[in-house]
Amino acid sequence: MVQYTDDLKEEIRSANDIVDVISQYVTLKRSGRNFFGLCPFHKEKSPSFSVSADRQYFHCFGCHKGGDVFTFISEVERVSFKEALEILAERARIELPTSQNAEFNKTQYLKDRMYKINAETTIFYHERLYKPLAKIAQDYVKQRKLDNNTLKAFKIGYSGEYNELYKHLKAQGFKDEEILATGLVNKNDRGEFIDRYRKRLMFPIMDVSGKVIAFGGRKLEQNEKLAKYINSNENLVYSKKKHLFGLNLAKQSDSKRIILVEGYMDAISLYQRGFDNVVASLGTALTEEQGRLLRKYCEQVIISYDSDSAGQEAIMRGLGILEAQGCDARVLQMEGAKDPDEYVIKYGSGRFNMLVDKAISLVEFKIKMLKNKYNLENANDKIRFLKEITQILSNVSNKIEREIYIDHIADEYNISREAIYAEVNKALYSEKVTDKVLIKPVVKEPKSVEISPAVIKRENMIIYLLINHFRESFEHIVTHITLDDFKVEENKIIFEKILESPAEDSEKILQVIANIEDPAIQSHVSEILVTDYEISSVEKCIEDVVTIYNKDRLTNRKFEIIKMLDNSSAYTKEEVAKLEKELNEVIIELAKKK
Repeated sequence: MVQYTDDLKEEIRSANDIVDVISQYVTLKRSGRNFFGLCPFHKEKSPSFSVSADRQYFHCFGCHKGGDVFTFISEVERVSFKEALEILAERARIELPTSQNAEFNKTQYLKDRMYKINAETTIFYHERLYKPLAKIAQDYVKQRKLDNNTLKAFKIGYSGEYNELYKHLKAQGFKDEEILATGLVNKNDRGEFIDRYRKRLMFPIMDVSGKVIAFGGRKLEQNEKLAKYINSNENLVYSKKKHLFGLNLAKQSDSKRIILVEGYMDAISLYQRGFDNVVASLGTALTEEQGRLLRKYCEQVIISYDSDSAGQEAIMRGLGILEAQGCDARVLQMEGAKDPDEYVIKYGSGRFNMLVDKAISLVEFKIKMLKNKYNLENANDKIRFLKEITQILSNVSNKIEREIYIDHIADEYNISREAIYAEVNKALYSEKVTDKVLIKPVVKEPKSVEISPAVIKRENMIIYLLINHFRESFEHIVTHITLDDFKVEENKIIFEKILESPAEDSEKILQVIANIEDPAIQSHVSEILVTDYEISSVEKCIEDVVTIYNKDRLTNRKFEIIKMLDNSSAYTKEEVAKLEKELNEVIIELAKKK
């Protein structure tokens, strides 16, 4: 029987956005950051079925079913996990291995080798950057004021001459067909192997987990015949529409927003100056797949593209994609520089940060673009301007937000509020736009009468912290809380999986949990993820939870000692004295924790 690897499961899961999949079975409407609809697993009149696009989980507040995309397909199609995986693999056109599928196994082997070649190439290029022969590259990074920490964070390097990389990879034991598959080396008509990147500053492109999947190379020589940038072609391990440059670093940022820029150097330059939440689209046209990635890792996207016409058009397209994905997308307005790299070098990080904070909404940006399109001194143009504005405003579902925009536009463009309201209402009526209904979650009864609601909530919150704030919470929690401290069986299983895994961030922890093929566990996790624990400070929350467990442990020991002392005749004088001393220490410790 063929076993599907965790990597393959993750590839299939990533290729099947849960909102898209569930939308084929349930009519979903967005409310806030989540989507709601009528649950397909029980009869209901009011929507209580919630889908989180961010976490890629669903949960029903009515029947309490929940889980990831595999769980949903398994439940809705009434099939096993394996069959659900196969359905989703077919949907995403991902080939699955079979015992007879030698071609698939060969492809998987080649992919593994390509990843290793990319990793080895990254080291080779990066080490060359620090050698005397790379003076032209060293001068360039000094000119761009990039320090060593930034060079190492992005693993920036310098490519050699003619076939130096090819010789190095051959010496490492890689075969010609494996090397050629990466696109790092070409074979000419004479049968010679020549490095594709020569005398260029090299930027490794990494996926969200940090694996090198491609490269970009910037020319350093003053040669007009050379292309400024050469980028990897798509291959077995690289599809540019599915990745964002720098996301492996940006996802670790404490910021809840991500700044989206056009080029490698924009992202690197901003990172150098304190912005650790920057990514670059691999090409000016943002894709739906990249939009999903952004939505997954932040609450707000700030688009900061070049100020030329191509950049402004790309912003409009990107905003549309992000809006469709449910992102809070804003546009950074920049004057005095052609791109973020130039601006931050010229004016400093403080002024750029002010621009980030003042970034305008999608509606404001559309109106600004309209203003440039029409001459508002002309009556006919002003009428057309008003009609197009009302179409934009009619798509704003939040009444309060819509009214704020109407007031602002009326003041800014000297148009009466009544005229704008009349046109907007006309558009709303003709399109039969209805206000969205907010869903009030149904509070689930405790899972077991033997376990108090307070303990259930506390344990669930620990799992929530480990999933959403792994780096901040893991070490502190595992130092003070053991597997035996858990009372809820699902939490015990999840905690044990986390302890066993080598994962080092929240994203990988979620992948570990997602690989637990138990619908009850997946439903439990989905409930935890959609619950609001009202955490204002993660550090304080962790401290409070640990304190409660330490107090419980001390309290239990206190009563245990008292019970033993009640039967003091069973102990020697020395043992009794020792117990009395321990009891006194426990009481003192408990007093400190009040």
